[in-house]
Amino acid sequence: MKDPIIQLTGLTKTYGKFTAVDKLDLHIYPGEIFGLLGPNGAGKTTSILMMLGLTEPSAGTAYVCGHNATRNPIAVKRKVGYLPDNVGFYPDMTALENLCFIAELNGLTKSLAQTSAKDMLHVVGLEQEMHKKTGSFSRGMKQRLGLAEVLIKAPEVAILDEPTLGIDPKGVDEFLELIKQLSREHKLTVLLSSHHLHQVQRVCDRVGIFVGGKLLTQGSIESLAQNLQQQEGVSTVITLERAPDTQRFKEALKVLPGLRKVSINELSVELKTDSDATAAAVRILVNNGADIVAVSRNGYQLDDIYNTYFENSITTHTAYEKSRGFFKRFQ
Repeated sequence: MKDPIIQLTGLTKTYGKFTAVDKLDLHIYPGEIFGLLGPNGAGKTTSILMMLGLTEPSAGTAYVCGHNATRNPIAVKRKVGYLPDNVGFYPDMTALENLCFIAELNGLTKSLAQTSAKDMLHVVGLEQEMHKKTGSFSRGMKQRLGLAEVLIKAPEVAILDEPTLGIDPKGVDEFLELIKQLSREHKLTVLLSSHHLHQVQRVCDRVGIFVGGKLLTQGSIESLAQNLQQQEGVSTVITLERAPDTQRFKEALKVLPGLRKVSINELSVELKTDSDATAAAVRILVNNGADIVAVSRNGYQLDDIYNTYFENSITTHTAYEKSRGFFKRFQ
């Protein structure tokens, strides 16, 4: 495996008695899209600011592109593009003028800045709007221009903090596809901070669930789903056409491998098993006279994973009880 391009070890930030980020250990590898997922106030932006050398950690280290972000922030900024949640541009300047200005600040000559800016505006889909003043731009157009600003310095890493905030659904779809495309074509490492579960699930190779200043778990959605399945089991609901023979069905289903629980209701059979036993359960019920009209099986998604870890965190760390209200906003 390649060496991590972002390496955070014991990264901590406190403000008096309040701990905003608590011993964060995280490795992100070249070329991957990593989603840092958590509610507002979880510590995501504070972590990003420490990675960029914009705020000093109380403890721990942040190495980005081989540089210590605290001791050598300028070297980090040369290799990292950052898109904050509320990007701003000079409203009386056109998109092209804004981008050329940024390019020249990053050391490009005037002629090269002009060429690069036009290229980037084409990449992000703003070629037709390059001569419009940014004061007339929608939120989605500004985010695209912000992405062009990130890319014009040809960074190794792009850090995007809540990049889809305030964009309409169609704009979100287009923006996420653009991120995926750019990451693959330019071998760009992307750290995407968000509280939108399904957006993270769509584009990220791996995710980290961040609540109350702590990274609770990390991994691919597939591996996290498998871990959750091992803990929680597979739930299957089989809907029947008529009332079941409860005792007969319960006895017959006992042969299912890894059976944890069986509940038979008025017109349904609910199973909890170690692994997927849906097909076997259907065969057993049909052989015992059941008329089946529908079958559903849970497949753990990111919202299930997030919900489980969030609820466990609240139970374990009662100091974060007030965070429960944040979570409800994201369902």
